[in-house]
Amino acid sequence: MQVLELIIFAGLAAIVLYQLYAVLGRRVGRQPEDRPAAETAPGPVRQADRAPEPYEDGVALTGLAAVKALDPSFDVGHFLSGAKQAYEMIVRAFAEGDRATLKNLLAPDVFASFEAAIAQRETEGRTESVEFFHAPRADLEKADVGPGDLGRVTVRFLAEFRSRSKGPEGEAVDDRRTAELWTFERDLKSRDPNWTLIHVDAAEA
Repeated sequence: MQVLELIIFAGLAAIVLYQLYAVLGRRVGRQPEDRPAAETAPGPVRQADRAPEPYEDGVALTGLAAVKALDPSFDVGHFLSGAKQAYEMIVRAFAEGDRATLKNLLAPDVFASFEAAIAQRETEGRTESVEFFHAPRADLEKADVGPGDLGRVTVRFLAEFRSRSKGPEGEAVDDRRTAELWTFERDLKSRDPNWTLIHVDAAEA
């Protein structure tokens, strides 16, 4: 009797195991090796692998995302480092009345206002020079893209420097601490990597 029961149980176990294999051993869905060669072979870069476009899925990109979409090489740290150098160069050029340097770095309307101040100072017989105590601090305030693929980046500068001026009444020394917002602009599709100062605003320190 026991032998017969063992034979029956063995038969049932074999049936159960076969059914489990039939279910668990079957592959569900398409496997990688089932894909046609055209799907697995390397092809053009997919949209997800490309640099983001200014408009994606009907939604306009803003801020740094919009700038980097048009200029993937844009790096905030590198930009701020260059902005600090430009800040010192422009402040020194203004103090020294270096119109040639200013003209290369400023937008026409900004240059016109700087030039007018220089001319007024010259009319009064005054000269000026500046000495920075240390490199200015530069922080990104905002970034965006305007019409015509023009990238605009605003930087908050905090600077401390000594201004020496000479005039008919003698020499004056003025230690200054300034806080300003400078906005730079560049055509992001142009090969020219230089940014131009287009606006200056006072800021809270």
